[in-house]
Amino acid sequence: MSKRYVAYLRVSTTRQGESGLGLESQRETVTRYVADSRGELLDEFVEVESGKLKDRPGLLAALALCRKTSACLVISRLDRLARNVAFVSSLMDGGVEFVAVDAPYANRLMLHILAAFAEHEREMVSARTKAALQAAKARGVILGANGAVLAAKRRAEAVSFATTLADAVRDIRADGPTTLQVVSDRLNDLGLLTREGARWSPGTTRRLLARISTI
Repeated sequence: MSKRYVAYLRVSTTRQGESGLGLESQRETVTRYVADSRGELLDEFVEVESGKLKDRPGLLAALALCRKTSACLVISRLDRLARNVAFVSSLMDGGVEFVAVDAPYANRLMLHILAAFAEHEREMVSARTKAALQAAKARGVILGANGAVLAAKRRAEAVSFATTLADAVRDIRADGPTTLQVVSDRLNDLGLLTREGARWSPGTTRRLLARISTI
């Protein structure tokens, strides 16, 4: 029996999550690894959340599925899982196998070292960001003035795009219950692409269905 995998993709900002920036490259990396390993990808979980947070719904759901199916959690890079040594260490002791495609043969010591580098990088980025914001504030810049407007605009665009696919999705699901993979395959067979111009996957299809349900 082929090895089973559950994919976990993460970006840190809503802007990246809505645009697909970073997600498609992670998805391609993970999908290629599973294919090269001749494994089976059971599902994909996408999260738009900071790697500093431990209680991430998407990650918890992915880990729960791994435990239920004895699958291996697969991530494109270790820092997509977390940039925290203690958190990565707790996962290694938590009974769920995981593999980072950028270091597939790393042992426990190497994973600890890579996590330490990722944590240090996060702290350096945070320090530089705080310094830049303080400098901007000192110059009289009003921080975050356009953030809410841009976020609302992106959400509206996403719902508008989902509306154009609503009829196609309803036709696909008209014959009865279908899995995310089946809906993704049918959308791809119809030549329909995501808003970012990519092929559909269970993760992007899940978000599409969620938006259609609000229409």
